[in-house]
Amino acid sequence: MSTAELKQHTKARLEELSAALAREITGNNDVCLTCSFQAEDVLLVKLALQFNPAIPVLFLDTGYHFRETYAYRDRIAREWNLNLINLLPEKTVPEQEAEHGLLYQLAPDQCCKLRKVEPLFKAVAQYRVWITGLRREQAKSRTALEESALFTLPGGKQVLKLAPLAAWTTRAVWYACEEFSIPLLPLYAQGYSSIGCEPCTSLPLDPSDPRSGRWAGRKVECGIHIEAPSAQ
Repeated sequence: MSTAELKQHTKARLEELSAALAREITGNNDVCLTCSFQAEDVLLVKLALQFNPAIPVLFLDTGYHFRETYAYRDRIAREWNLNLINLLPEKTVPEQEAEHGLLYQLAPDQCCKLRKVEPLFKAVAQYRVWITGLRREQAKSRTALEESALFTLPGGKQVLKLAPLAAWTTRAVWYACEEFSIPLLPLYAQGYSSIGCEPCTSLPLDPSDPRSGRWAGRKVECGIHIEAPSAQ
């Protein structure tokens, strides 16, 4: 797709995206948006604010993020006057490390469970709709991603999980951010393509796989997008 075609296509998709967000967000107080402050999420936040300036923006504050991520989060929250909700694990980083050691090295699934999965699912359970910046192009594990689907949380509650950017390409996301003059997380300029906790994020190991720099290839998902098993 040429640059001109990309621009035309993205502008049309932006109109569709804005209309979809307007339907879900306008006049509703039971909608939240999760934001890691990567490009996709920040684009969705920018658009969502048009329809509800007070929409809850949930950020998983694991205590292990890059300092650049924290600085960027604070900048965007301040400049956009976000209703930012920082979700904290039950234990601080020093408390967890004193009890379990460096879980991100020893048992990364358990570390993600304690610092990401449990805090997020507890928070999301308070809402009817959960909007995410997930895209199919991000990882092989996301190729079957639906734009809209019921998501079952532990305990059995279901929320409507929306991924309105599911079919978007990275080029389209970046072009849209440029159109809205959205400054991006500075770590992208250093070559990072998928950014999570600092100890578990490196430059991509495979240039064709944006998430190949996560968890040193030991896994591809942290668990927050994996449904609880259905009750038998």
